[in-house]
Amino acid sequence: MSDDVLDAATDYETILVTRYGPALVVTVNRPRALNALAQQVVAELLDLTGRLAEALPSADAPAAGEWVCRGVIVTGTGEKAFVAGADIREMSGMTPEQAEAYARDMHRVTLNLEALPVPVIAAVNGFALGGGCELAMACDFIYASENAAFGQPEVSLGLVPGFGGSVRLQQRVGVGIARELIMTGRRITAAEAHRIGLVNQVFADHAALLDAARDTVDTIAAQAPTAVANAKATMNAVAHRSVADGLDVEAAAFRAAFTTEDSRIGRDAFLSKESASFSGR
Repeated sequence: MSDDVLDAATDYETILVTRYGPALVVTVNRPRALNALAQQVVAELLDLTGRLAEALPSADAPAAGEWVCRGVIVTGTGEKAFVAGADIREMSGMTPEQAEAYARDMHRVTLNLEALPVPVIAAVNGFALGGGCELAMACDFIYASENAAFGQPEVSLGLVPGFGGSVRLQQRVGVGIARELIMTGRRITAAEAHRIGLVNQVFADHAALLDAARDTVDTIAAQAPTAVANAKATMNAVAHRSVADGLDVEAAAFRAAFTTEDSRIGRDAFLSKESASFSGR
């Protein structure tokens, strides 16, 4: 990834983009509105994720660029909220057509995050409700602080989840629990989110949460970047297939791994009992 992405990020007004070692940290920055996903936030996230998709190499074309960014951490400014949800003030004046366009733009953001060839970690501190929970679920996994709260409260507004919650929550926690949470609009703690499998780990506070996310990116950055990209793409591809069809996809991905220089480096290093220094090709 070139510095073009970071240069472009200086024009954003509602998100902050910074580099921390091999990680790119994306912070939704509307603390007075509890980081709600106003249309401008969605537009800037869409621009950023599109730029990242173009700048980063991929599992299919690892030689297309340099693996400068090895992971993305998504978080929110302040101690109260990751992202409290969609912007209800803006939504109150929307026509049905405008509401659909709003949802579809956010769908593109979440699909872009899922398609990135590097891990994306949601670092959730405070409220992750409605659109905030949906943004977190578009990330590969979720770390939370003890004061985090999750939920899909749209039914209390006469609405339904619009940014992917009806799809991804079922995939994360199972059909029964997802239906209960969406139909009741019930808010859950970080501890319960961890118990049902929505959250991977819970940490004492925001600082510990971010440190853990950065440590995880460091750990992943020590692995073969082509293999990490291949693994993510493979898991995405098999998610909704039968076992037999999924195994076909996995076999093709396993074969493709053997065409990479990283695979040769990794196998040679293992046999030589040395640490691998991967090329990213």
